[in-house]
Amino acid sequence: MKSSALIRLVPVLAGALLLAAPATAPFAGPAAPAQSDPPPVLAGYWEYTTSALGQRDTETKCVRPSEINRFFGGLSTRHYQCTYPVRVVGNGNARFEGNCTSRSGRRVRVRLNGTYQPEQFTFRGGASIRAAGVWSPYIPATINARRLAAQCPAGAEYF
Repeated sequence: MKSSALIRLVPVLAGALLLAAPATAPFAGPAAPAQSDPPPVLAGYWEYTTSALGQRDTETKCVRPSEINRFFGGLSTRHYQCTYPVRVVGNGNARFEGNCTSRSGRRVRVRLNGTYQPEQFTFRGGASIRAAGVWSPYIPATINARRLAAQCPAGAEYF
């Protein structure tokens, strides 16, 4: 891949990869929280913005209670399958480190950390892309999310 093509692709991949996560709970450590523990963020109508290398993308989605762990755990895309061996969530702080693989076999390393409250979260981190057998340096990126409403408007896109 030419370096100019890689440079154009990096912001898109970094944002997408920061949003990629498995559909499992984002909790980690010696033991996951008990089932009765409240989720880290609330269901509802959310807006989230990803930024990488000067490019920003903002989306709104309706998130059902059953989708909270997948949404909060890094948001999910259908393009990447990710695993996060490091997944620490508690006391308003979260940290995720893992690996993502696209359907075509492209591999990416992802690191995220930040703070959360029931109606907002901010993650900073980056993605490292494997190209020509070499890992790139981590490319900085952010995710800022806020809950707009408890109820979703008619016609809202679901997560």
